[in-house]
Amino acid sequence: MSIMTRPAPILITNAKILTMDPANPRAEAMLLRDGRIATLGGYAEMEALKTADTRVIDAGGNTVLPGLSENHLHLFSGSAELDHLQLSGIHGFEALNGAIRDYAAAKPDEAVLFAQGADYTILGGGERITRHHLDRIVPDRPFAMFAHDHHTAWANTAALELTDLLHGRELGPGNAVVMGGDGLANGELREMEAFGPIQVAAGFDRYRLGLATGGEPDPYPSGADFEKDIAVMRRGLDYCARHGFTSLQCMDGNLYQLQLLAEIEKRDGFLPLRVRIPFHLKNFMPLSILDKASMMAKTYNSDFLSSGTVKMFYDGVLDSWTAIMVEPYANKPDSTGGDSLFTPDAMKAAAIEIDRRGLQIAVHAIGDGAVRAVLDGYEAARAANGARDSRHRVEHVEVVHPADIHRFGELGVIASMQPPHPPGAMGLPLEPTVSMIGRDRWPYAYAWRTLKDAGAHIPFASDWPVSPIDPMHGIQAAVTRRKWQESDPDQRFTLMEAIAAYTVEGAYAELAEDRKGILKEGYFADVTMLDGDIEASAPEEIHTIRPATVICGGRVTFGGR
Repeated sequence: MSIMTRPAPILITNAKILTMDPANPRAEAMLLRDGRIATLGGYAEMEALKTADTRVIDAGGNTVLPGLSENHLHLFSGSAELDHLQLSGIHGFEALNGAIRDYAAAKPDEAVLFAQGADYTILGGGERITRHHLDRIVPDRPFAMFAHDHHTAWANTAALELTDLLHGRELGPGNAVVMGGDGLANGELREMEAFGPIQVAAGFDRYRLGLATGGEPDPYPSGADFEKDIAVMRRGLDYCARHGFTSLQCMDGNLYQLQLLAEIEKRDGFLPLRVRIPFHLKNFMPLSILDKASMMAKTYNSDFLSSGTVKMFYDGVLDSWTAIMVEPYANKPDSTGGDSLFTPDAMKAAAIEIDRRGLQIAVHAIGDGAVRAVLDGYEAARAANGARDSRHRVEHVEVVHPADIHRFGELGVIASMQPPHPPGAMGLPLEPTVSMIGRDRWPYAYAWRTLKDAGAHIPFASDWPVSPIDPMHGIQAAVTRRKWQESDPDQRFTLMEAIAAYTVEGAYAELAEDRKGILKEGYFADVTMLDGDIEASAPEEIHTIRPATVICGGRVTFGGR
């Protein structure tokens, strides 16, 4: 067991500090001591406070920000997936064929081959991929590739046979093994119950338990398996720190993830980031299971490792027609989406009970029908329990009905949104998503500015590993967002608003704005130093700026000039 040592004082100098504090928006230098911000000000006055043991970090005239907050990610599964084939940017059968064959050759001992980040239109020309395409590439080893949104997978015949999915399977609401004209599965697996058996067969399921079941590994990992999971979690923490983050709000969780992080903190004497892990409530769980959520919140409530949030899924995603819409899909006029994962009444009952316990709620809701049902649940909780500063969240809000926009501000509900997600952003294809949404709904799709102007608090995130975790990509996407048609409202954020969405708003979403999210005397010494001047950068070049030094709790966790 390691004993935590007090970090040495750090003086950051020669900096363009954007404090995000309206009362003191800029500074040239900053002194950090005992894990807190001691003071900020001009270069000369800060130099005078330097002592013999002070470490001096020269920012080189570049931007220094409050420590960035990744406000919606999947830490454990994302960390494990770093070993998988990454298909982002791969298009066309020949490119896919080459990438998979090379990966398979490099992984001769893998029981199941996995790939991540596939576009729904990876083949081009409107053709959807099937097991027959994959069989042409890798016919003799089980293989499955996942869509970038992690809600759909495509498996070859060997993988379907390994898991007894080739002849289909009855699954719960919103999940489907898609069948082909020959009476056999065509390889497309929608949602976690459908593709989960392949992950189980590969031994990958424990990294996905926080999403798939909300439960704990059984048997509990020990020995080499536990050490492997510690290594996976460490790799993820390092990956996040290298991208400039000091706080993580995870959106899949179980007790095991908290225990892994607590073990790392025990061994090292500290965590390199502040991590919040939720309890995941699934639709098959009785509400009495929320005793576990309350226990997790009570047990883990430090400044570095906490719980206190209950995560839920209400619907699926647009590209597989499983997001719940108020009106039918534009390109599927007989459908308003898949089956909701909770009924409206079940959503209300869950929201009332979670809110009664004083816990925060975060619900995945993509379609406008799902967003409405979740808001109805929060309204029911307020009516039953009384109004409080609950800061319940809706995750993604990819389409919102115009009649529900004002409800976010009125109910004090946070709209947690991801600037890399809109079609056309950061290289994502426009189709098929924009045609599924339909022209009439375009003004209300990914409507960051509209919701913000209506009074909603909007923290930004990547949803990693769904999108690349890089916050500079997210900031660029937010400030360069293009309209799909000229009559659409302008949804862009200003640069300062986008930075605030990764700092100020992240702290607000955690009910922690009194101690982080801005650079202010007495606040946590959480700092992200960049290698360039973000204010002087062209909007289209923001993604080229990198973190140079990251400090969390007064400790350098990445870089260090």
